[in-house]
Amino acid sequence: MDRIKEKMNQLRLEADESTARVEELQAKLKALEQENLAKEQEITSLSHKNGLLESENEKLDTSVRDLKKAATEGEQHGTQNETLQRRLQLLEEEAEEADKTLRETNEKLRQTDVKAGHFERKVQALEAERDQWETKYEDMSKKYAELQKELEDLQNEIGNI
Repeated sequence: MDRIKEKMNQLRLEADESTARVEELQAKLKALEQENLAKEQEITSLSHKNGLLESENEKLDTSVRDLKKAATEGEQHGTQNETLQRRLQLLEEEAEEADKTLRETNEKLRQTDVKAGHFERKVQALEAERDQWETKYEDMSKKYAELQKELEDLQNEIGNI
């Protein structure tokens, strides 16, 4: 019986140890479950945060693409603006050259008008002189015809004598 008591005591001790070990393992399990729960909450929190960051990243990528596109368009507008400014400068130079040519042409036209007026006066003077000469010629032709007739008459009289 002693042996049975001893065995019982030993079994009680083992049972107490096992109970203590089970309690210890249950406490450890509880701690690990709490730690696991905390880690799952942290994972959930980080997943949510990651989703927000990815969303923000997509927004920023879109913004960067838009800004790059705007920058490209700005460069194109800048290049186009430079081209238009060069074209404007060339047109202004051409306009100045055309204005200069127009002034020169107007001056030549004015001089031509002055010369034309001068020559018109000369033509009128020459026409008047021509008219005088024609009048003199007609008068002289008449006188010549009269003198010719007188000469013929005179020759006829002389021939008759």
